[in-house]
Amino acid sequence: MAEVLTRTVVEPTDRLRRLRRTEGLRALVRETRLAPEDLIYPLFVRPGQNFQEPIPSMPGQFRFTVDRLDAEIEEVVRLGIRAVLLFGLAARKDPEAREAYEEAGVVPQAIRRIKAIAPELVVITDVCVCAYTDHGHCGIVRDGEVDNDATLPVLSRMALAHAAAGADLVAPSAMMDGQVRAIREALDGAGFSHVGIMAYSAKFASAFYGPFREAADSAPRFGDRRSYQMDPPNAREALREIERDIAQGADIVMVKPALAYLDVIRRARERFDHPIAAYNVSGEYSMVKAAAQLGWLDEARAVMEILTAIKRAGADLIITYFAKEVARWLRG
Repeated sequence: MAEVLTRTVVEPTDRLRRLRRTEGLRALVRETRLAPEDLIYPLFVRPGQNFQEPIPSMPGQFRFTVDRLDAEIEEVVRLGIRAVLLFGLAARKDPEAREAYEEAGVVPQAIRRIKAIAPELVVITDVCVCAYTDHGHCGIVRDGEVDNDATLPVLSRMALAHAAAGADLVAPSAMMDGQVRAIREALDGAGFSHVGIMAYSAKFASAFYGPFREAADSAPRFGDRRSYQMDPPNAREALREIERDIAQGADIVMVKPALAYLDVIRRARERFDHPIAAYNVSGEYSMVKAAAQLGWLDEARAVMEILTAIKRAGADLIITYFAKEVARWLRG
């Protein structure tokens, strides 16, 4: 005997698909939205003249000399991106990172150039010495160890040089204990109380930084950075780091990397009211680019899904090398 098929009637209140039927309906009830003003675009600036040098491990990214920044900044502004994050490369490296705080250094030059082109663009500067030391560590080395307290005055001088050039925010990333307090006191004491601090509060010792270290020529020459960057398994410790940075004067706190630490972003969002930035780092960028080049991923869909997840986890701001592409996609 033929099997009798019966039709199950779905209750009207169970029809969640109604609002997924068309793109218009999906957009109408979308809970998490990305916008160009959520994005911060990182830029690498290098000494010299008339260079726009491709970064092999980061397709689509470049090291710029200051005189080649104009077109890039004009495009960033045209796309509706409100902020850039500057990383500098050194012409001369030494154990004390002296070039990091030169008033005529490449980052102060870039700040002045950008402010001349786009005064309203928010300029954030990375404050760390790894690209300026000949050993590649994020602090001053004494007797084979990174000396936390000897590094704080250097970071403070670096932040002051950037503030004097016109930076809106300085972003200490060295993961030295007390770096936010030292920089806040230095800025206030020099008349730069209006300059904010975006602290790399929960910065983990991650495998996803590899392409960046090529881009900034900042790989350590010995050992690694696990004695000062955070151990990846620790989430509660990340909250302690964030709490201390807020107490020391941070205006914005950061979780880095973003994609492998969405749980940390969520915990931070639930506990703190401060603005939270998340860094979609170089390795996260490059692995998507590589998979897309091989035809294994739809790049635009993958990127939008990743950045939406970062924002959905609780990030207010996303630092990403995809910023320009995402701004274009959002504009349609």
